[in-house]
Amino acid sequence: MPENYVYFDLETQRSANDVGGWDRKADMKMSVGVTYSTAAKRYMIYDEANVQALIDELCAADLVIGFNHISFDYEVLMGYTILDLKEQTNNLDLMIDLEKVLQHRPKLDAVAGETLGESKTAVGTDAIKWWQEGRIMDIAEYCCFDVKVTKMVHEYGARNGLVKYRNRFNQSLEIPVQWALP
Repeated sequence: MPENYVYFDLETQRSANDVGGWDRKADMKMSVGVTYSTAAKRYMIYDEANVQALIDELCAADLVIGFNHISFDYEVLMGYTILDLKEQTNNLDLMIDLEKVLQHRPKLDAVAGETLGESKTAVGTDAIKWWQEGRIMDIAEYCCFDVKVTKMVHEYGARNGLVKYRNRFNQSLEIPVQWALP
């Protein structure tokens, strides 16, 4: 059976300001979580009522790939489980790899825009506003696109041994990566 790489992202119901700071990520609560499984070759969309199925999928994956998912998305999910998801899963956090080279945390949009010519369709604060307005399908669509972009950045880096990044000085940089494809 082929390895199952699961690309993952989630959006929250509340902001850090709403819950009293970034140290309270578990209180932000998930609005929508999205995965793409390379074994199943499909996207899955999870709402809060199905968060345990999302956690189960992540724990069963051979590798979970995301962008800042270890220090953000997992921390949000820890509000729903006693498991330490960082310890229960095998992970490739693209942002952590890039941060080691750049010495700061790049935004997915700055990497995807330069590497793929693709931009994010919204920002996390839009998703929180949509949650308050009951626009769940808008959140799901946005989150699916982020998962797709993360997957495309990973695949590009695995094939080419590098990704591109536009820094705050508007310089285009090539960042070497050592990522594998399933």
